[in-house]
Amino acid sequence: MHLTVGMALLLVSGYVFHELAEAVMGQQAITLLDVQVAHWFNAHATEPYTSLMLGVSAMHSVAGMVVLFCLLALYLWRAQARYWLLALVVSVPGGMVLNVMLKHLFQRTRPVFDEPLVMLATYSFPSGHTTAATCFYGLLVSYLVIARPAWSVRLGTVVLCLTMVLLVAFSRVYLGAHYVSDVLAAMAESVAWLAVCITAISTLRRRREAKTI
Repeated sequence: MHLTVGMALLLVSGYVFHELAEAVMGQQAITLLDVQVAHWFNAHATEPYTSLMLGVSAMHSVAGMVVLFCLLALYLWRAQARYWLLALVVSVPGGMVLNVMLKHLFQRTRPVFDEPLVMLATYSFPSGHTTAATCFYGLLVSYLVIARPAWSVRLGTVVLCLTMVLLVAFSRVYLGAHYVSDVLAAMAESVAWLAVCITAISTLRRRREAKTI
């Protein structure tokens, strides 16, 4: 079952990423929507929302993700969830490295404004912040849904983690750091990567457990 679910997630998310990448590189209709949305938010940005979005982005920058990563790693270590700890170590840093590689592959420039809220020199597609958040919260929700039998905890975890991913994605578009297609592609990329990582670690665990029987 875990292989079937993992493969389904990989195929669907991989397809979504492929379609977004083709649309962006081919300058299709979504790129016009990207520009319109980016300029609308730039023109309507106001306090305290701008400060809030800056805070959300800072929390999920490289430095912020290191802190979140270490906290979750410590929790998994104390909970003796060794395979989940391995999945965390592979998925989050690996997803961030994969994102950098994809940025240099597509080399899409970031949104340009007369009065930008943030200024970044790196490439835009796909969003690094959104990738890191999706990998982290996706791994967290996968662990808690399996480890916690109470449905209230499972549902609350799913809602909270999904909200955080969407909030991070929204913050990057609001601040003009990314286009809508950048964050959508980042989520698709990360789901595909998580499916690979969690399925591989789960397979490893099952094989090792089978050998001990």
